[in-house]
Amino acid sequence: DGYRNTNQVSDDYRYQDGNYDTPNDGYYRGGDEPAQEEDAQSDVTEGHDEDDEVYEGEYQGIPHPDDIKEKQKKRAPAVDDEYRDRADLMAERMEDEEQLAHQYENIIEECGHGRFQWTLFFVLGLALMADGVEVFVVGFVLPSAEKDMCLSSSNKGMLGLIVYLGMMVGAVLLGGLADKLGRKQCLIISLAINAAFAFLSSFVQGYGFFLFCRLISGLGIGGTLPIVFAYFSEFLSREKRGEHLSWLCMFWMIGGIYASAMAWSIIPHYGWGFSMGTKYHFHSWRVFVLVCALPCIASLVALKFMPESPRFLLEIGKHDEAWMILKQVHDTNMRAKGEPERVFTVSYIKTPKQVDEFIEIQSSTGTWYQRWLVRITTTLKQVWDNVLYCLTAQYRMNTLMLAVVWFTMALSYYGLIVWFPDMIRYFQDEAYESRVKIFDEEEVSHFTFNFTLENQIHRNGEYRNDKFIGMKFKEVRFEDSLFEDCYFEDVRSSETFFENCTIISTVFYNTDLYEHKFINCRLINSTFMKEKEGCHIDFEEDNDFLIYLVSFLGSLSVLPGNIISALLMDKIGRIKMIGGSMLISAVCCFFLFFGNSESAMIGWQCLFCGASIAAWNALDVITVELYPTDKRATAFGILNGLCKFGAILGNSIFSSFVGITKVVPILLASSALVGGGLLALRLPETREQVLM
Repeated sequence: DGYRNTNQVSDDYRYQDGNYDTPNDGYYRGGDEPAQEEDAQSDVTEGHDEDDEVYEGEYQGIPHPDDIKEKQKKRAPAVDDEYRDRADLMAERMEDEEQLAHQYENIIEECGHGRFQWTLFFVLGLALMADGVEVFVVGFVLPSAEKDMCLSSSNKGMLGLIVYLGMMVGAVLLGGLADKLGRKQCLIISLAINAAFAFLSSFVQGYGFFLFCRLISGLGIGGTLPIVFAYFSEFLSREKRGEHLSWLCMFWMIGGIYASAMAWSIIPHYGWGFSMGTKYHFHSWRVFVLVCALPCIASLVALKFMPESPRFLLEIGKHDEAWMILKQVHDTNMRAKGEPERVFTVSYIKTPKQVDEFIEIQSSTGTWYQRWLVRITTTLKQVWDNVLYCLTAQYRMNTLMLAVVWFTMALSYYGLIVWFPDMIRYFQDEAYESRVKIFDEEEVSHFTFNFTLENQIHRNGEYRNDKFIGMKFKEVRFEDSLFEDCYFEDVRSSETFFENCTIISTVFYNTDLYEHKFINCRLINSTFMKEKEGCHIDFEEDNDFLIYLVSFLGSLSVLPGNIISALLMDKIGRIKMIGGSMLISAVCCFFLFFGNSESAMIGWQCLFCGASIAAWNALDVITVELYPTDKRATAFGILNGLCKFGAILGNSIFSSFVGITKVVPILLASSALVGGGLLALRLPETREQVLM
């Protein structure tokens, strides 16, 4: 009927009381159009082509009353929308969305999979890589930053968790906005926030400002994950979706490898920086923070040349823009395949009925800031409505089950990812302490110490007229010792303490032997002059290299799991992939009871990461496919935000048991994985489903 102009027939031929009323002048009138000239009338047998098309002005005979009613029914909504119930409008919109889903699937198949999708794949991959980098940055810089900023244990713990807190808020907020403002626009906002504050955090000196910058940087990068998967999925056909979304997940692994490699090659080079006076220091770890912002900046620049998701544009009624983008996708792929003559055959795409919810104060009724306030509050209300929609009867059960699976997976995975390096450090510390050298009742006089003392305990010693100049103490303890007429100059120390010592007529000049390092000591006629200010990176920690290596191997170990999940995602399905991966990961956890050395821990970490990555990939895919386009990024953002909350809990709980017991972390992780894996088997399979 959209191609026929015959609706006006009902105005000229009215069926009343069993009789047909026809115009008196004998001419056919098309609605309100003037009567046609006699010589312009078409004959009863003329005007038909092979497909029996109907042309304007063609005489069609007397219409049947049922046809008239049907046409009037189709015309009615366009006239009476403002008087119709909202539920009716939403029902009609849902019907339109279902038709659009199937038509869009056919269009994407016609566009093919080629150069355009691969270009977008690498652009969005850089954004996902930036997300992976963000998770590792703070952990790598903490050993250096704690000395540079004088961080206490509580400060270090807060800095480690603040990024996850920002990512949790960013996932929900920016994911929700992506369903209202567009995938591309919100992804640009997300990456710009991350790049700006990551860059700024490398220059700030104070702990509070650095903490704030990392919080906002995490908020920005938190929005990338839900937006990237929603964005890319809307350019993929049903047959390609599971596989290529799984390939995209590899960039998170690449981000971890990139961060580990950069930390390994940059942070130990303490000289890679500069100082401005005594207050401003730009050390090598700050260079590392700058380098880690490069993937985000590269993705941000490349994204400028990518189009908006046509599926999103169709949802908001922008038919022509969506059509132009789909034609661009088609033409790009066809040219790359050597078939530039192939024509994009789609001329019209179904658009869902628009239900206007936006209220705006016009210029004549309000000031500019009032209009912006209304825009912001209305948009946030729409985001909140989308959040509530994910908990309506239609999606409630799927949302709750997915929430449990995401949470249990995050609790065990992120908890163990932090626990593994902490346990390796614990084993290193135990081995280090076992090599300690103990000196009892030594007497040293008129001697100059100008070399490093490390991992030593000196008991009941006597030091008279000795000089300690330009030297370093590392893990040194003096117990019940006497220092008389000694001179300390330009001394740096790490984990060095004096306990129950007597210090007589001794001078400390330009040292970092502060008051808290003298425990129950007697200081008689001793002088402290020009103490070192601020915190200084005193030593290159040898075990830091091993931590970088552990993270590098942990990231690299997911490569086989990524490949297997990509190849099998569309063959065995999302549900079996999640359940199988989580149950295998739970079994790997039990073997951690046998990890009593550094090498064993590294091996089990690699095995666990490789087994669990398939579940992460399948979770990303099924979350995208279970929700409609106008709720997809919102739902993904909610679940990913819950995932980050699980990460915060996992980090806090698991790290508290390091050096105490292995039983609680292992049992907690394995039981969470078993419960989540079994629940995942009850989720609906989506591999044969079109994107709604």
